[in-house]
Parts: sequence; structure tokens; C-alpha cells
Amino acid sequence: MSTQRIRQLAAAGRLRGMDAIILMPGPNLAYLTGLSLHLSERVALAIIPTDGRDLLIVLPGLEQPRAQSEFQAGVPVQWFPWSDDEGPMDALRRAAGGLIGRTVGVEFITMRVLELRAIEEVAGVHAIDATDALASLRMHKDAAELALMREAVRIVETGLRIAIESIRPGRTERQIAAIWEDAMRDEGAEGTSFATIVASGPNSANPHHTTGDRAIAAGDLVILDGGALYKGYCSDITRTVAVGHISTSQQEMYAAVLAANAAGIAAAQPGASGASIDRAARSVIEEAELGQYFIHRTGHGLGMEIHEPPYISSANRQPLAVGTVFTVEPGVYVAGLGGVRIEDAVLLTASGPETLTTIDRALRILK
Repeated sequence: MSTQRIRQLAAAGRLRGMDAIILMPGPNLAYLTGLSLHLSERVALAIIPTDGRDLLIVLPGLEQPRAQSEFQAGVPVQWFPWSDDEGPMDALRRAAGGLIGRTVGVEFITMRVLELRAIEEVAGVHAIDATDALASLRMHKDAAELALMREAVRIVETGLRIAIESIRPGRTERQIAAIWEDAMRDEGAEGTSFATIVASGPNSANPHHTTGDRAIAAGDLVILDGGALYKGYCSDITRTVAVGHISTSQQEMYAAVLAANAAGIAAAQPGASGASIDRAARSVIEEAELGQYFIHRTGHGLGMEIHEPPYISSANRQPLAVGTVFTVEPGVYVAGLGGVRIEDAVLLTASGPETLTTIDRALRILK
């Protein structure tokens, strides 16, 4: 499979005028080669020529034995190790010698000035963004990837059920997050796919609240947003619960977000774009006169990264590919009242949306 992926990437790069694509340690390199190179102050990168020549991997010599044991691409590769005494520049010159004056694709979000300046120095390349070429491969999840993602969902939902059952007045956000994370590890998670969010009471009005030591109290809305990392793949889910009695305004806010979540999922049909799904969810909240409080996009792609293309926003008008996994997560955040977010992971199939996350979305009031 990795051989096919590399060939597909090379073809996508050629169509975009790239002579090579340079990858940093991270999800794209792991997706294509199986390599989990360590990102540090030591230069490590892979050069993938788009004409089908050998892969060229520059890395610290101390990383080479592990890298050779991990390499899964099934295509010819040349290794260019370097030592701390000699530094990386000679290895880079030997690896990139065929790229002098050429156009190369790089990861605009991931590549650092360190590597970019080094490549420019040794080869004088013209660097352009390779994000679209890489996303064209990674957005479509194959059966093996989906199996891993389904397991990541099972793990996060098992933990979330335990966390919700543990909520009671007096317990802190941090305690609930720890219960959730411990349960995920017990179920086989490698870790969390991002920092777990437990936002209670006034904190729930902050979409990206940092979980803290506030004690949960009666009358709170509590947002729980978390994910499990399983064999390199992420899950992501958000549910909002009430602790005891909440006001009519809070209940109406919840009802609007719930309806927006359902509308966004229903809009995820073949041919739909991120913009059309965003509009379907956002219009429901606007009709409830809460549009000014929905202050983020409706969702994001999900896979080896917690945020990856495609983005479910008004800016993304490209039709989504069948096999894409993304979130639908409308939210409303009102200072003095609290916040509500309901998030599900959705797989776009040839017959419509399949929600991978399954925990009940109806408002749960904890006694």
C-alpha cells in the first residue's frame, strides 16, 4: 500500500509542477513510509522525486538503524546519515544535488525555517506548498485506516461514558478529564489525540477552554471534548451535559445546537462540500437567533491528525470525496449563560453519511 501511495503522490506532484516533494518527520512521512522519525534540532527529512527515482532520506546517523527497521514503503531508498561532528549540510548536498534550481513541494505547516534555509542553501530550490497534493491522498481513508479509526472511536466513547457517570458537584474539571484519559488508556489508547477539554459552568462559554481546577456545580453545563490515539489514528467527540436544573434559555440553546448537528450530518451527501455542510448546520443556529455565538467552523478532517483537510467551513467549496472522515461540531457560546457543543465523526459513503460516534446526543441531565 505504501508503494501505491508514493506513486500517487509523485503523480499528484508532477501535475502541480513539482520535481520533488520534501517531507518532514510527522504524519505525512509515516503515512507514506512507516517512518516515525524524531523531530528535533537535528535535521531529518525525506525527498520524494516525482519522476519515480529512489527516495532520499537524510537523517542523524543515530536514527538510521531504527528507521531502516521501520521503513515500509517497498520502493528503492537511499540513506544519507550524518553525525553530530560533521553536521547535516554535506548529507543534504549529496541528497539534493539533483534538485539545483528545481521546484519542490514542501509542507508549509510543518517545515521549519531550519530545513527550508538548509535546502535553499545546498540546492537553490523554489519551494511551493505541497499540502493539496498530500491531502488528495490522505483524505480518502482505506479499509485498514477505517478499522483503526473505529477502534479509536470505541475507546474514546468507552472512556466518555465512564467520565460522564463520574460527574458530580464538587469534582473538578481536571479530575473528570483524568478519569476519562485513564479509562481510554485502559482500553488500549496510545494516548490522547489532543488535550482533553472539560469546560464547566462559565468556562463552557470558551470553545477552547483549558481544563482546570474549577469545581463543577449544580446548574452547570459541562462540555466534554476528547479523543483517543490508536495505532497512529485519532478519534474526536464532544458531548455537553447538564448538572441538575438548567434554565429555559440553556435548554433552548442545547436544542438549537442539537438540531444543527443533525442538519450538518444529514447534509453530508456525495457531492457536498465543506461549505454546504457548514451552511446547513449554521442556518439552524441562525434561525434560532444564536448565529453570532457560533464562532468557529462546523468541522475538520480527521485521521492521523486531529485537524487535517478537508475543513468543514464556508471557505471550502470543493466536493468532498467518498471515504473522507470529518467532524460535524456546531457550538454556541454565550458569556453568562454557558456553552453547548455537540460533535460527531462522520464518514462520507457513496450512500450518504455514516456517523462513527454513537453516544446519545439528547440532553442528559445528571442528578
